[in-house]
Amino acid sequence: MNLYLVSPYHTGSHRAWAEGYARHSAHPVQLIAMAGRFWKWRMQGGALELARQVDARARRLGPPDAMLVTDMVNLPALIALARPWLNDVPIHFYAHENQLTYPPPPGEKRDLTYGMINTLSMVAADAIHFNSAYHRDEFFDELPRLLKHFPDYNHLEIIPQLRAKSDVLPVGLDLSFFDDFRPEDSPDGPLRILWNQRWEYDKKPGDFFRALYALADEGLDFRVIVAGENFRRQPEEFAQARERLAGRILHFGFAESRAEYARLLWRADVVISAAIHEFFGVSVLEAIYCGAYPLLPNRLSYPELIPPDLHAAHLYADFDDLLAKLRWALTHPRAVRAQNRAWVAAPYRWERLVGRYDALFGR
Repeated sequence: MNLYLVSPYHTGSHRAWAEGYARHSAHPVQLIAMAGRFWKWRMQGGALELARQVDARARRLGPPDAMLVTDMVNLPALIALARPWLNDVPIHFYAHENQLTYPPPPGEKRDLTYGMINTLSMVAADAIHFNSAYHRDEFFDELPRLLKHFPDYNHLEIIPQLRAKSDVLPVGLDLSFFDDFRPEDSPDGPLRILWNQRWEYDKKPGDFFRALYALADEGLDFRVIVAGENFRRQPEEFAQARERLAGRILHFGFAESRAEYARLLWRADVVISAAIHEFFGVSVLEAIYCGAYPLLPNRLSYPELIPPDLHAAHLYADFDDLLAKLRWALTHPRAVRAQNRAWVAAPYRWERLVGRYDALFGR
């Protein structure tokens, strides 16, 4: 099959997912992509550029047999602008995230325009794939409230129709990459605590650092690795942490290469999330694969990622529970390092998932 994969916000996890599928698929996958910036413009006007690329690619290689688009695509606009190439082409919509339930920044009110673009794109698609059951269920819980905003013709009947063509299709991960950077030496000394998520409000870095300050004040010894992308000019929590934890920091800032990032993950003993938003959890799974002991909130997508028999050890109920679990880890370093949970991430390897992806598009 000739597959087109449309990725207008082509950076970070979106890019890794798209290029990972293109590498592993049994079919040729044509990437139709735009730089990963200006997300609002991508959703409002990106279809102009995407349609131009679809036209150029179809003239050279022929129209697609199937097309997979991400949630940053305004699909009705793309179909209209790229006709006739997309006539009768089955189109799959992949929801990495959605703009209906993604938490807005502090002090900002949600702009329903973008949630409506997501909804119209789902209506136009032949199949919808959410990256987690939590994501799917949260979206369909909120969708009636979006449609009821409208005074008439709100078409609530589309909700069961959208559910009927939806499924859960996890993100594929290129975990084999990390194998080349596995260290030969066994770690020793104080545990090394990892932050490898975005430096953003929805990941609650303030709670992460507050837990570290509390245990440091108790006299517990540990080291800190702070990685992840920063999209803000001067994130206050991180500037304060760099000063307060100065003597404990092994790395602080964005890893300049994927190889450097892999080495940082292998150095970590514990990975913590305090997120109030997570539709899947790529960075946490990568850290777990590299041997980090996870401490995650018992909410969002995390209960799906962690097997039920491990919930008591690895999922915390509230901030006090996080402190208790982290305190136990710091006082039992040998026990923590002996509990390798790499197998938890294994089901999300591309080698295991790619057949499921290919079968969906070949159906």
